[in-house]
Amino acid sequence: MRNQLTYHPPEHGDNFRFFLRYEQANARTEYELHQHPWGQAIFVQGHVLEMQVAGERLLTPPAFPVWIPPDSPHACYNHRQVGFRTFNICRAACEGLPTRACLLRVSPIVTAIVDHCAGRQLALPTAPADLRLCEVMCDQLRLATPQESYLPTSQDRFLAPILQALEQDPADNTPLVEWARRVFTTERTLARRARRELGMSFSEWRQRLRFIHAIALLEQGKTVQEAALQLGYSTASALIVMFQQHAGTTPERYRQRLRHQG
Repeated sequence: MRNQLTYHPPEHGDNFRFFLRYEQANARTEYELHQHPWGQAIFVQGHVLEMQVAGERLLTPPAFPVWIPPDSPHACYNHRQVGFRTFNICRAACEGLPTRACLLRVSPIVTAIVDHCAGRQLALPTAPADLRLCEVMCDQLRLATPQESYLPTSQDRFLAPILQALEQDPADNTPLVEWARRVFTTERTLARRARRELGMSFSEWRQRLRFIHAIALLEQGKTVQEAALQLGYSTASALIVMFQQHAGTTPERYRQRLRHQG
């Protein structure tokens, strides 16, 4: 059963240039559709946050904050317990940031500043040094590479049944040529449609799906070896390489960070 929550904006939130919030949400919690006059970068701690923004679905793993421009209606849902931090930016300071909701591939500088602020539970920066840090973070967000979605979907008649099957069983190692045969098309056509519909190759999409599931398995206490086998890898080292490519850290370090946060 979903726990539905109504978003309550901070009092006079639209009067500040920057403010930050730190929240924990229980499993199966849904924040109902809402919007606000400031922009918002949402940093997820552990697992994956599912968001609906302007009718589009965005999945965000911990390595990719979600950017929500001012006045964008959005809702979010988390399957498991999750912590998240929000960096809120007044409308005037949002100039140069994306005008559509997206994921951002940020530099380690952004993550370090967010961790620093969270460690101090800094909510409303007023000291000159804190305001400078926020300006640096804002500049870094402008430089970040936007991504439309971490795990895009498609209604394409060839791709849709394949993506749905893989979401149900991410360990499925069926090669693209066999998927093409099953949906009565050619491997070349399927590869071309994946590029067009998903903005990435079929193999990249499957890696991202496995990365999202790897996060969930590690949070459940699975070892790296157990997670690798459940995701269709023959060795733990293959999972480690994939995980590091997507998270910038190893699965074991990610597990240690989870324990530290707990």
